[in-house]
Amino acid sequence: MRPPRVVVTGATGFVGSAVTAALFGPGPRPATAEPHTMRVIGRRPPSGLPSHAEWVPGDLASPATLDGCCDGAQVLLHLACSLSSDEKEAHAVNVTGTAALMAEASRAGVRRIIHLSTTAVYGQGPHDGLDVDEVEPAPVSTASRTRLAGERHALSAGATVLRAPLILGPGDRWVVPALAELLTRVPALWDGGRARLSVIDVHDLARLVVGLALVEPAPPAARILHAGHPAPVTSGELLTALAELDVLPPVPGPLDWDACLRRLHETPGRISERQFTLLARDHWYRSDAVWRAAACPPGPGPLARLPRAADFYRETVGAAGQGEG
Repeated sequence: MRPPRVVVTGATGFVGSAVTAALFGPGPRPATAEPHTMRVIGRRPPSGLPSHAEWVPGDLASPATLDGCCDGAQVLLHLACSLSSDEKEAHAVNVTGTAALMAEASRAGVRRIIHLSTTAVYGQGPHDGLDVDEVEPAPVSTASRTRLAGERHALSAGATVLRAPLILGPGDRWVVPALAELLTRVPALWDGGRARLSVIDVHDLARLVVGLALVEPAPPAARILHAGHPAPVTSGELLTALAELDVLPPVPGPLDWDACLRRLHETPGRISERQFTLLARDHWYRSDAVWRAAACPPGPGPLARLPRAADFYRETVGAAGQGEG
């Protein structure tokens, strides 16, 4: 059988670029099989597309540009989203654009849809070891609220919805830069470093997405799955691992939570108290089911993957520090 034609949105983004690389690298198909054919939908073409991939101009914020984008495809990987705090912009991409894309997929008879969302839809924690059906979404940001609304359109089209947690790796411009800022504002091991976090390396997430796209039989339709590594990481372990790689300074001593919050508010910065809570208090969501569904081994975990991202992080965190100076 010929490999399926795969349509990808968000291919130039942090996760999407890793997924497209995984589609054309070693993967679940036999080594002798012909490569997957891929159609990339986006406002600009990704660099380095191979000959068996095509770029089709399309913009989720302009639904008419999506007409016919899924014709002839068997798989849709919807990885694009807006993280804007502007309600109109976020709604246009995450809700209206997703609805239009899912309508195109249904019209074209796409048989498998993977839709990337976020555990941020659960809102304020702490959450410790929860399954999908054990916590009710309560998003507090514009981006998370509109992404939750977009999930409903994806589920109606039969998609497998992946709620991803904190994502690490080359291209991460939020998690580790936020940790670096927070350590300057609250130089301590926050609440003793006990918080358990769901984390995943971007390349492991890409393997997971590709596995779900190609595994036979297909995973159950219209289902929500958490997409983190099965083993949680504590905030102290994460800070220590980054310090050992010279990405962050040495980890200071412990400070109780109330004192951490006082220190945070004494020194204003970009990261809000809500975002600090996401990184410093329990936000762990059980993710075993998704790896079974993808028939994909989760690998050693995000801390073991950090060394290959160390150069990127040192440059990124260093550049941010120079900018603040």
